[in-house]
Amino acid sequence: MDIKVITVGKPTLSWARSAVEDYLGRLRKTARVEWLPLRGRQATDAGMLEASEGCLRVVLDERGQAWRSVELARWLEARELAAVRRVAFLIGGAEGHGEVVRSAAEVCWSLSPLTLQHEVALVVMLEQLYRAGTIRRGEPYHREG
Repeated sequence: MDIKVITVGKPTLSWARSAVEDYLGRLRKTARVEWLPLRGRQATDAGMLEASEGCLRVVLDERGQAWRSVELARWLEARELAAVRRVAFLIGGAEGHGEVVRSAAEVCWSLSPLTLQHEVALVVMLEQLYRAGTIRRGEPYHREG
């Protein structure tokens, strides 16, 4: 399954840029991952929908469903078993996503009940995708608590 990460812009905080590069590198060792940061006129609801065309859409939103790491791993596995070829994870900018994007998604996923700055959300989401992969492969990165 191909994973597409669509964001509004790139991180400006140096630690976030470093973490994004780290987790993308880790993910790309075992999965096909594309990161598409949208800028300017593309960084709109319409741009998000266009960039995620043909993908199963997962919108990150504080009002979404909260998943444990194991649940995310199972969700990804179920989609893969259902022959889903491409999943797009969408992270909006400071204003979040409009209703048109939320309603076009198969699922809205909440990383936290807190409102997260979009650069922080990107780092957390990439780490969770990496963690889900290690859970699925039975690697020792994840520990049940």
